[in-house]
Formats: sequence, structure tokens, C-alpha cells
Amino acid sequence: MTRTEAYLALNLIPQVGPVRIRRLLQAFGSPERVLTAKATELARVESIAMAQAEAIAAWDARGQVEVELKKVRDRGLTLLTQEDELFPPLLKQIYDAPVLLYVWGQLQKRDHQAIGVVGSRHATLYGMNATKKLSYQISYAGYTVVSGLARGIDTAAHEAALAAKGRTVAVIGSGMGKLYPPENLALAERIAQNGAVISEYPVDRMADRQTFPYRNRIVAGWCSGLLVVEAPIKSGSLITAQQATEQGRTVYAVPGPIDKPTSTGCNRLIQQGAKLVMDGADILDDLMALFPTAPMPPKVEALPPAANLTLDEQILFDAMTTEEVHIDELTSRSGLAAGTVNVNLMRLEMKRLIRALPGRRYVRVA
Repeated sequence: MTRTEAYLALNLIPQVGPVRIRRLLQAFGSPERVLTAKATELARVESIAMAQAEAIAAWDARGQVEVELKKVRDRGLTLLTQEDELFPPLLKQIYDAPVLLYVWGQLQKRDHQAIGVVGSRHATLYGMNATKKLSYQISYAGYTVVSGLARGIDTAAHEAALAAKGRTVAVIGSGMGKLYPPENLALAERIAQNGAVISEYPVDRMADRQTFPYRNRIVAGWCSGLLVVEAPIKSGSLITAQQATEQGRTVYAVPGPIDKPTSTGCNRLIQQGAKLVMDGADILDDLMALFPTAPMPPKVEALPPAANLTLDEQILFDAMTTEEVHIDELTSRSGLAAGTVNVNLMRLEMKRLIRALPGRRYVRVA
């Protein structure tokens, strides 16, 4: 058994989470020694009950490790432990850091320099546009955008990073074989080609109400800062912001109308000390101080020239007029694939040539 396989075995044992595994590793020195210890020895470790000790001692009674490894191989995944150099260094420092990460795609060292972006699943047009603008700017400046692949703000953040031809990482609250939400599978495939989809859960683990809040600690812990774009007063995004604060990360928030419930959470965060963000430069100035050698253009506004369109962008732009049109009609007019249309609409929007309207409709600005 390799060291990574030993970590996988520990990660598969029910009711033995990362905090207990860390204590076991401190007591025994390696995952292999933990797995070969007797139940009576394991039970002497703080917070390890006899039932848990017996479960660890019988870790491979049903051959679960080999079954899981086959699923990993069949899906083309890789496994990452805290001993690997690509494991995010800031994530290692949190109290309940994951023992093992399943990776779909390819992580790079540059992904250590990242900003998390979270917000409402039921985002408004204001929130979506703010997310697209800020995530595009962050990604274009050379930083990785980390989010949770959820509907709404998360989806907009990933798509904007891809439109900027940057890096993005999606941390999901399920196993890779039960990706949620299912309609974001195509987006996940694109992310895996330009970053990575990450999970700490076994391949066939279903998402539930516990996995999502637990997933959020990884988003917060991975990054040097967390941007909250739009959030009601009671939301998972505010829990993530609290986790980021507890982990010593900088929290950024986009202000919103005082009469909109979707902005109440962000406005409260600003009252409590989060940094108000109106432009990517408000975040990038802080990142420049942390990572002075990171790739960054002199000004955030230095986006690709509007007139310098790619062939696909030009085809799509020519298919539009100053009258609003639905995305399905644009796909039909342009003859481009649906995924290509999505990416290039985002790029045209960032170049301020078109504007997104409710109902997935678009219109030329000029």
C-alpha cells in the first residue's frame, strides 16, 4: 500500500473526520501505522471512541479501498494529500483541513494564489453582473478563482474566469460520481480543462445538507481572501465568510440596495468590517501586497481591446442587433456550439459590447 492509498483508507472510514485523523497521525506518525494499530491502542488517542477504534482496525474488511481506487482510475481522477506540493499551503493550516482531495483536472502551483467567490444561488441580475465583472478582472490579473459550482453566483464566477482564459477551481459538496447540481456537468468539464474540480468525498457520495457547509470551509481555507457578492442575511455564504474570518482570511463584500433581501448579508458584512468592493482593483491591491511577483497588468481596467475580437466573438456579435435576443436564438443564428456561445457571450459582455438581460437574453450596447 502506498502512502496515498493509506490516506484514502482513512478517509473512507465512516465517522472518523479530518480532526480525529490528524490526532491519530500525530499519535502514530503515519497513516500506515494508524491502519496497523490495534483497537485498544487507537482508543487511547484523544476523542477516539472504542467503536471508532474498532472501525479503523477493520478498515479493509470489505475491500473498499481497492473498489474506490478503481473508481478513481476509471474516471481519470488523481488523489492529493497534504504531503503533496500541490496541496494548497493555506488549506493545510485550517483546524479541520481535509486529509485527502479528489482532483478532476490538473492543479498548478499558481492555484495557491487565489480568491474565493461565493454568493446566493438565487442571484439577481445585479449580483450576476457584479460577479462576472469582478471574477473576470481577478482571473485576468493572473489569480485563480475558487468557488463551489453552485447555481447563481458560483456559476457566474467560474464562467467569468474561463472567459478571461484564466484558472478556476470548483470545490463540490458531493463525490465526483454524483456531481451537484447536475446541470453544471458541462461547466465542470470545462473547468477540469482549465483548472480543477475538487472533492474530499468518496466518488459515489451523494450531496446532502451537511456536505455543503463542510465544503465551504475548503473554499474559505484555500484562498487568501473571500469575496461575497450577494447573500441574504441567513445563507451559506455568510457561514463561509465567518469561516474565512476565523481562518484569518480577508473578507470582501459587494454592497447592494438597502431594500433588497439578497444584499442584506453583504451590507451587514461591510458594517462588521469586511472590505467594500466596487472594482477588482479593491481586491488586487491587497493581493499585490501579498504576492508582489504574481502576474498582474498595471491596471485592472486593461482588458483586451474591444475591437480585437476573435473569430467566434465576431460571429456572435454579428448575429446580434440592438434588439434583445434569447441565447437559444443566438446559438441558432451563429451556428456555434452552445458551450462556445456561453463563453463568448461572457467575453463580449466583459468587453462592454453587449449587455445581459433577465431570462438569458442579450442585446448590443452599440
